[in-house]
Amino acid sequence: SLQDVSKRLSLPMDIRLPPEFLQKLQMESPEFPKPLSRMSRRASLSDIGFGKLETYVKLDKLGEGTYATVFKGRSKLTENLVALKEIRLEHEEGAPCTAIREVSLLKNLKHANIVTLHDIIHTERSLTLVFEYLDNDLKQYLENCGNLMSVHNVKIFMFQLLRGLAYCHGRKILHRDLKPQNLLINERGELKLADFGLARAKSVPTKTYSNEVVTLWYRPPDVLLGSTEYSTPIDMW
Repeated sequence: SLQDVSKRLSLPMDIRLPPEFLQKLQMESPEFPKPLSRMSRRASLSDIGFGKLETYVKLDKLGEGTYATVFKGRSKLTENLVALKEIRLEHEEGAPCTAIREVSLLKNLKHANIVTLHDIIHTERSLTLVFEYLDNDLKQYLENCGNLMSVHNVKIFMFQLLRGLAYCHGRKILHRDLKPQNLLINERGELKLADFGLARAKSVPTKTYSNEVVTLWYRPPDVLLGSTEYSTPIDMW
């Protein structure tokens, strides 16, 4: 029903989606498959293995950075699409500190508006992080709609962004790299925070942090000018 679609989006009570949009979602967004039973999951894992590269099939290359390459993939266990972040390992240096931070933080962050880390695969040459797959980000979304968004959609995305951020800050975690490219969006209009490579736990004894954080275009003025004393407002700028 249309009410079920509204509930699935987890929107605040004062935000109402247009009926025609809900009808479109209802027709185009398939029902979620039933979760595997414990027995079938146990059998599948014993056959293919958890934390093994052969559990996943690479499909398309989505992007490449200094340390990592991201692929669209599919799980052989569930047939669900996933995002495979393949981090190259140097023999002498090992895994980059950004990867270690991302893994350690995301293992403990479970929220509807934070991207889910499904699996970690370690081989001699690479460390692969398996994330849930979202087919868009806010940057692409803005480009596709000509950089024009309705006030209605702005409210929807802002609510989800602030809710995910409040969850992080409530657990004393600073993201430190919020930008459109790191806000993922799926076809149901759900927004999720991603890329926790620069994130860190806000320690109580230490108030000073690195000022080499946040992509330059989105860096707060005080941090841009060299300040190393900041807190959760760094994510609000």
